Amino acid sequence: MGVMSFLTGLTFPRGIHPPELKEDTQHQPIRRLAFAPRMVVPLQQHFGQPAKALVSRHQEVLRGQLIAEADGDMSVPLHAPVTGVVEGIELMPSARGPKGEAIIIRTMPGDSQAVRCAKPRSDLMQASRREIAQAIQDAGLVGQGGAAFPTHVKLSVPKGHAVDTLVVNGCECEPYLTTDHRIMLEYTDDVITGVRLAMRAVGAERAIIGVEDNKPDAIKALRERLGKDDVISVGVVRSKYPQGSEKMLIKALLNREVPSGGFPYHVGAVVNNVGTMSQIGRLLPAGEGLIERVITVAGPGVQRPGNYLLPVGTPMRYLLEQVGFQGEDASHLILGGPMMGNTVSSLDVPVTKSVSGLVVLPEVEPGSEAARVHPCIRCGRCVDACPVGLNPSDLGRMAAKRQYETMQERLHLSDCFECGSCAYVCPSNIPLVQYFRIAKALNRERIS
Repeated sequence: MGVMSFLTGLTFPRGIHPPELKEDTQHQPIRRLAFAPRMVVPLQQHFGQPAKALVSRHQEVLRGQLIAEADGDMSVPLHAPVTGVVEGIELMPSARGPKGEAIIIRTMPGDSQAVRCAKPRSDLMQASRREIAQAIQDAGLVGQGGAAFPTHVKLSVPKGHAVDTLVVNGCECEPYLTTDHRIMLEYTDDVITGVRLAMRAVGAERAIIGVEDNKPDAIKALRERLGKDDVISVGVVRSKYPQGSEKMLIKALLNREVPSGGFPYHVGAVVNNVGTMSQIGRLLPAGEGLIERVITVAGPGVQRPGNYLLPVGTPMRYLLEQVGFQGEDASHLILGGPMMGNTVSSLDVPVTKSVSGLVVLPEVEPGSEAARVHPCIRCGRCVDACPVGLNPSDLGRMAAKRQYETMQERLHLSDCFECGSCAYVCPSNIPLVQYFRIAKALNRERIS
């Protein structure tokens, strides 16, 4: 029996069960769309310092070529997603609203768009932890689950801490999204290779890939690639939201509690998304940079839902045209899943390294019952739902009174990871997550 192979049906306290809404895409294979005629490659696609451009206007670039270098350790480089010509470096709309610098590349028509800048490596399983981390940074890798944290930083365990288990998040508990599901089915070998390299990077003795029990085909595909006594195992967890959160998954698989304000390495674990493992397993041996990713495009407003392999920098407007969306209003387009994703600020926002999905939802009519916010009735549903045991009702009342410091000092606001469970169950439609985001931002501003 493989290490930890007995794990089945594990979970964490509380949480919610929103409709999965995955039937339109979960059985569709990953497809590649025609490349957009113009790519918009933001220099800021990750948590930390933006990359520094290395190209100039009118310069020809090859697909996979380094076009921006990392600006320090908390940064990653960028590679050309297409062979083409640089039109310029301009301020362009971003997913979060403010404009940011981006390299604009006009795709060269008729080019094969083959990657021509690869430097294959066969020595990675003998490489040191630092060498693997450097290779990951050189590939421009960031977390594929949405947070966009530089992967090499996450896999660099601070001195004084030992990690015994690499936890891989294959849960994908957000409604609509099936990107990770398809990756586990179609890129299984890349996932396993990436897990082995990541284990080496953090010095872990074992790895557990947590997969929700609504993905039996993915569980089977992964287990078929693993030997009987493999140090990598598959842990089956219950389908529940937010099962894929770091602290929740560690609790479910390892029965360890990450302390308030702590990190997974404080309890001997490092957590990474299965899509990130797939990119490590494919890019590092090939000696390539991250230039494309799989995203789910779904929702009632999409005529051709599916999972699409897209170059980083593909404009949302172009993508929506390809999947049959005819609208011009971006107010009901969500990057990521509907629970934790962000509303698109403009149709000119591009696909970035961390975008896992684009969900097109019906517009909420102003003045309708779904848009009305009512006073809190102290029903306690938000308290029962909160996966980290906070009291969202009290936090919401303090936010309304602008008692932001008290929210942090007395009610542990920083432990909230904005999963949206409280807002989902609130019968009064109180936008609790938005309140908490504002409070956190103002507290950060006060401290700085």
